[in-house]
Amino acid sequence: MARKWWTLVAVVAGVFMLVLDITIVNVALPDIRDDFHSSLSDLQWVIDAYALALAAGLLTGGSLADLWGRRRLYAVGTAVFTIGSLLCGLATGPLFLALARAGQGIGGAVVWATSLALLSQAFQGRERGLAFGIYGGVLGIAVAVGPVLGGALTSGLSWHWIFWVNVPIGVAVVAITLLKLEESRNPTAARPDWTGFVLFSAGLSLLLYGLINAADGWSQAKVWGTLVGAAVLLAAFLLLERRAAHPMLDLSLFRKPTFNGGLVAAFGLNASIYALITYLVLYLQQDLHFSPAQAGLRLLALTGAMFVASTTAGRLSSAVPVRLMISVGFVLIAVGIALMTGVKDSSTWTHLLAGMIVSGAGAGMVTVPLASTAVGVVAPAQAGVASGVNATARQVGLATAIAVLGTVFTTRSEHHGFASGLNLILWIGAVVALVSAVLSALLIRQKDFVPPPVRPAPADTAAQPEAAGA
Repeated sequence: MARKWWTLVAVVAGVFMLVLDITIVNVALPDIRDDFHSSLSDLQWVIDAYALALAAGLLTGGSLADLWGRRRLYAVGTAVFTIGSLLCGLATGPLFLALARAGQGIGGAVVWATSLALLSQAFQGRERGLAFGIYGGVLGIAVAVGPVLGGALTSGLSWHWIFWVNVPIGVAVVAITLLKLEESRNPTAARPDWTGFVLFSAGLSLLLYGLINAADGWSQAKVWGTLVGAAVLLAAFLLLERRAAHPMLDLSLFRKPTFNGGLVAAFGLNASIYALITYLVLYLQQDLHFSPAQAGLRLLALTGAMFVASTTAGRLSSAVPVRLMISVGFVLIAVGIALMTGVKDSSTWTHLLAGMIVSGAGAGMVTVPLASTAVGVVAPAQAGVASGVNATARQVGLATAIAVLGTVFTTRSEHHGFASGLNLILWIGAVVALVSAVLSALLIRQKDFVPPPVRPAPADTAAQPEAAGA
């Protein structure tokens, strides 16, 4: 088999693990809570540690790959993710698990940042479109099957296996990468912005710590202290990036309204429906007493609708304006989440069914044009950085929403019960989606998109219209 197809196999398998790990963990959270006697804040860190490490490492991972070699960094990132998965399965407490999840996220950031560059290097012309199509399809499958596979492993074996299942896949991907892939790098690549990386990581960590601990009361000194510290560090990060010769975050990208619209959409997508999945799982298993496998099957209504809608959106993307698809998709997400509200102590899981289908369809409708918005408004040389910033916005949206929603949910449910807390955060998610719909419609403009370079037609082809006209 040609090297380029080995590249596709390695990239698709590696990224499949990353996306699977975002959704597969949710259905295991109640079992993890029971095993470790964990609090809700401990469960939030199981999700947020992974999202935080991904968000912090995406831009730096791409820079390192350009400098040291994409094949080498892809293998290293996959190995780190695989070791992190092994350690997650061996975890003996919530802190151990959160730290191992952060290790997964660091490796995952390198894999994610390097994957598209490897495909772009290996494939040209029409074959590149085929490779990217397979890549996108596999991502959709990973999102769809994650809850089902996670539920089956947790119910049939134990929650440890949702992490251990990555180990043989990771070992195989590392072997294929080192033995079959060609090396590539950017000869003009600048050194990573390590100071920016530290400031951004520390600032985001303090922000999440403060938001999660606010569940025990906003008047705590540690809450306000960490939030103020986060504000100072993130402000220092922006000031540094403005003055740095080779910044981690190119602030000039924010001059285009459409790029900002793409960031709003990326943040809003993960801060609405994706963040709510965690709490829907807790409702299905804790309040309705479904097993992990049963909960995973019911979530298929949501993730399956995402997959079907994203496939359809891919076919429509050439005919329907990006702004329309994204804004309408967010309206569907908002409507779907609103349909899920009104949960009562006597409700059954079918109360959620229509809302899961509608919101899942909306999420799938947003995902495909969002990818083109991330890179379509910049010159090809900036596509990698732009894509990394957009992916970072998605992970920041997930991490901060999990923290905020968890605080609101805990405070509400302690006084008014589980159903009341769930209803409140569902309404918050619906509002986030609706605001994202409005801002996307206002900011995303067709005129900001950079037209693809026009390749000169062959001489004989160019002459044909004249001959026909004569």
